[in-house]
Amino acid sequence: MLYDTHAHIQFRGYDADRENVIARITEKNTVLNLVGTQKDTSKLAVELAEQHDNMYASIGTHPVHLFPTHVDEEESQFISREEGFDEAYYTELAKSPKVIGVGETGLDLFHVPKDKTVEEVLEKQKQVFLAHADFAEKHNLALVIHCRDAHEQMIELLEKRGKQVRGTVHCFTGNWSQAQRYMALGLHLGFTGIVTFPPKKTDPAPQLELQEVVERIPLDRILLETDSPYLAPQAYRGKRAEPWMVEEVINYIASVRNISREELEQQIATNTKHVFNIS
Repeated sequence: MLYDTHAHIQFRGYDADRENVIARITEKNTVLNLVGTQKDTSKLAVELAEQHDNMYASIGTHPVHLFPTHVDEEESQFISREEGFDEAYYTELAKSPKVIGVGETGLDLFHVPKDKTVEEVLEKQKQVFLAHADFAEKHNLALVIHCRDAHEQMIELLEKRGKQVRGTVHCFTGNWSQAQRYMALGLHLGFTGIVTFPPKKTDPAPQLELQEVVERIPLDRILLETDSPYLAPQAYRGKRAEPWMVEEVINYIASVRNISREELEQQIATNTKHVFNIS
């Protein structure tokens, strides 16, 4: 059984062939967490999860949706729609037994609107993130943390909050020091297809630092993700990612750690069930 703890197959990019994608997910025995990024994609995640035994959902507001800004990723381009954290709305969604997480929520200093200062953006992101964190604690749900170009700010914010956190740092790409501080807070680290990428010739340091984390992290702190439709592993680079591709990530980490894929699969299953409180 494969576990993809962060996917977005409820997004419009799958509208034309979603059922075919789901068939491949089922064929590969993949369980996935459909992660919302705003009210409508959170609602769609819950609705889709309720239709399939091998799907769960997380609900929340991504930091890029706190301000209107142009988002240009390898797989898509769009103008984000400004939206706050509507606690009453998410409280209704959280009544579904398929909801296992809150997020993705967090800090993002990669996408900063041109008409806003970094300080202004960061302050609002921090306020909304803390509201999500309190909501997750209140409803006994895992916290799904998005952090891009802001690990030091996120760690400081969590350390200042002063509470252990059940959840995951989605798409972790930081260094070993940051990984240790997150784990000290109780968090697990989610690894995507990025770990399979070769180091960039122009700037190899970030990938080498990430490889060090993969080599050193305790096995019981690892979660696996695809972030579908984004970040397809190296073997499928440039293509739309699908949740079953998480097998490329598990194969890579098993090889790096010199353990069998079966042993790592079993550990990942245990970790996922623990963090997201599923059976």
